Amino acid sequence: MARTIPQRELRNENAKVIDAVAAGETFLITRNGEPVAELRPARAGRRTFISREEITALAAAGVRIDRQRFRADLDQAIDQGL
Repeated sequence: MARTIPQRELRNENAKVIDAVAAGETFLITRNGEPVAELRPARAGRRTFISREEITALAAAGVRIDRQRFRADLDQAIDQGL
């Protein structure tokens, strides 16, 4: 849940607010009592590396894909005709 703070508190306590955001907290910023912005942690970018342990854990989970259902979903979503 976002914590609501006035613009003045953001200005005066900038370092504390940014530290809280870095720790995962979200803030709703208000001006004259009206919400004007949301300050929240940035999402991490797409990972470029997956460890061997993660791949092993995923493979051990035994997730199975129904090939025919997958193909039907693709055909429905994408026009295969050129």
